[in-house]
Amino acid sequence: MPLCIRNPSTECWWSFLKRSNHTASYFMNRFLRIFMHAWMAIFCVIGGFVGYTIFSVPDVSYLKNVTPDTTAFMQHRLLEADIAGDTLDLKRSLVAFADVPKVVRRAVVVAEDASFWVHEGVDWHEVEEAINQNREEGKKLRGASTITQQTAKNLFLSPKRSFLRKAREFLITKELEYTLSKSRILELYLNSIEFGRGIFGIRSASLHYFSKEPDEMSLFELSRLVAIIPKPLTLSPVEPSRELRWRSRIVLRRLHKYNFVSNKDYYAAREEFTEFFKEL
Repeated sequence: MPLCIRNPSTECWWSFLKRSNHTASYFMNRFLRIFMHAWMAIFCVIGGFVGYTIFSVPDVSYLKNVTPDTTAFMQHRLLEADIAGDTLDLKRSLVAFADVPKVVRRAVVVAEDASFWVHEGVDWHEVEEAINQNREEGKKLRGASTITQQTAKNLFLSPKRSFLRKAREFLITKELEYTLSKSRILELYLNSIEFGRGIFGIRSASLHYFSKEPDEMSLFELSRLVAIIPKPLTLSPVEPSRELRWRSRIVLRRLHKYNFVSNKDYYAAREEFTEFFKEL
């Protein structure tokens, strides 16, 4: 047994305490160094993320007067087809905002982003609603992307999902809202949205599926076309399905609810609706 334990003098206990304090100080210093290194690493990661997202946001001012001939989303689809050893023939025919019938614009807005004209790029209420519903059901049932967010994705990004991509989408969305008018954002959206394999833009879609210009489509044809926007690669406006029936009915009802169509046109579309889906 150590002498200081058998004969606990003041000097002995003082020496023991000094050694204990030295050990405690050593471990405290080690902990502080590790803690500081961890925070420095976190800071570097956050700084890198912020730098990546900020400095990779494109200048969107040219979009005030120019509609790009191609988009990042279109290029992504071409790359997918090339990797699969396939050939993708892109169909895209631009249309000016003034040449898009008001009912077409309204159908797209009520179907995809009812608060488009009043929010600032992100509909936080819809985000909260989507999170709550998806959590309650235990799976993703609905999204919350606004028309501006979808425009940002179509023009500059890809369908791949990641935190960084979503962060870039958010920043580009805010830049679009700050730089462009709502009408211009909607015009870009209508000319870039995907409507099927290789089909981009509302005019290309109406010509492809119905051999009609956008202003020549019937209300029922329009409702079916707008209904496929959330799932353009799995739904077709000319192929009856239960999901198409459900989605197109929602579009028709909302247009009628907000008095965007007359009773006469609405009930005529309902008759076409019943006939088209009679086999389901």
